[in-house]
Amino acid sequence: MAGRTSAASETGVADAEGGSPAVPRRQSVAETLRAYSHPKVAALACLGFSAGLPLPLIFATLSLWLREAGVDRAQVTYFSWAALGYSFKFVWAPLIDKLPLPYLATHLGQRRSWLLVSQLAVIGAIVSMAHCDPATDAGLAAMAVAAVALGFSSATQDIVIDAYRIEAAPAAMQALLSSAYVAGYRVGWTLVGGALALYLADGLGSSADGYLFAAWRWTYLAMAAAMLVGVATTLVISEPLRRRASSYFHGAADYGRFLLLFALVAGAFVATILASAGAADQIRIALAGLGDHVAGFLVAALRLAAALAAALAVGALGVAGGLVRREMAVETYTAPAREFFVRYGRRAALLILLLVGFYRVSDIVLGVIANVFYYDMGYGKDAIATATKLFGTPVTISGGFLGGYLALRYGTLRVLMLGAALTVATNLLFIALTAVPGHLPLLYIVIGADNLTAGLASAAFVAYLSSLTNLKFTAVQYAIFSSLMTLFPKLLGGFSGQVVDGFGYQWFFLGAAILGLPVLLLVALAGRVEPRAEPPASSAMVSHAPRRSGRCCALPR
Repeated sequence: MAGRTSAASETGVADAEGGSPAVPRRQSVAETLRAYSHPKVAALACLGFSAGLPLPLIFATLSLWLREAGVDRAQVTYFSWAALGYSFKFVWAPLIDKLPLPYLATHLGQRRSWLLVSQLAVIGAIVSMAHCDPATDAGLAAMAVAAVALGFSSATQDIVIDAYRIEAAPAAMQALLSSAYVAGYRVGWTLVGGALALYLADGLGSSADGYLFAAWRWTYLAMAAAMLVGVATTLVISEPLRRRASSYFHGAADYGRFLLLFALVAGAFVATILASAGAADQIRIALAGLGDHVAGFLVAALRLAAALAAALAVGALGVAGGLVRREMAVETYTAPAREFFVRYGRRAALLILLLVGFYRVSDIVLGVIANVFYYDMGYGKDAIATATKLFGTPVTISGGFLGGYLALRYGTLRVLMLGAALTVATNLLFIALTAVPGHLPLLYIVIGADNLTAGLASAAFVAYLSSLTNLKFTAVQYAIFSSLMTLFPKLLGGFSGQVVDGFGYQWFFLGAAILGLPVLLLVALAGRVEPRAEPPASSAMVSHAPRRSGRCCALPR
């Protein structure tokens, strides 16, 4: 720790392939800016667009559609749980990492074939949502199913894009690729899936005073067509060459049994959720004395825990019964987690996981209800789209490139600390908006500060997560990190509507800011963490895990 820094710690990204660290040298401004012209930067921007586009179609844009259709605010925020697939994608990430797709894998490669299939699934889910009218009970139920399908397919696309980004370029480029990915992601999320979608729905005749299902149907069909950007990029890019293959998966029977077990595990999870509906109502009544908000949260947590327990039990029985070979299960699920804990040690690994799980909690919880808040403050769809998308997106992109630039120059952990502090401060700015509903200049100030902070922090955080990933377990480890990143925030975000109903927007924003304070301490502690030079000789991971050099988590001294 005494003053030694590697090139990895300068960029905040460790060398995932091992070997000798590069000569410690801070890049010049010209070198840093010139690096952004690399072709892979453009490719990641396009893939980021493809990854960001579906998200508002489950969150912000969908929330306005539901509100115009007469769905109450609490039900609107419950729809954010449709994206919980992002928080549990580590469960099927091993399938994406290991299972080759017939024919497509031979002609496109493992990563590109899964990219194409997931993108086509995203398009299909968006088209399905386009044909669901939430103004009717049947349409609302169908919309929920289609939204879950979109969350699952979009999360699958994210698994592949994250693995491709880490494998397609050396560690020194990860901060650049992260900022390009964030820029494309924000364009897809805010400009197209957000602003353009709202402008289209408004232009086609749907409004708060006159809901028109056809306007939203054509809007979502247009969003499905926009996903062709990702499809075209997948067909043009090359398969990464830095991937390390598994030694356990051999024949079609192995793949088939593994896929069958996954289907059984997923079925057990869904069946438990559905079967517990009646019991959940009774428990909620029994807990009524605790208040509706607390009772609802506890019941939802119990149902989720029961579903996870059932899924784990089915998986364990499948392995114990010989449906899937034990070494397959170990290589697929146990080995990636074990390697991470061996590399950092248990205490340091838990500290890092706490940081990963809480870093974005304040940002995500607020984001779930942001558009509903603007709507309730009296801003129309056109004003919301202009301020949050047309104005906010360039600011966010600028923040992303600024975050990538600062990470290259000064180290990722410094930028993480800056982003965490600014997130707390910008969340407090939203309280000012509640005092002057409909005040456009203040709206632009708040959104500008919030989006600049979000872009800066996101670029640094993606680079930080990449630095934690071992190439042997690229898809699985990154999926675990990114799932953990969103799980707790999204669970809390689903109750944001109830919190606002019970306490008001001012207390909600204050609470969201307070949630970000522990992150400052976690970032400071993570700056003292070093990976071990190599796994202990007694570890089973010695023969599998590449050595990692440098101090990926250390603040430059």
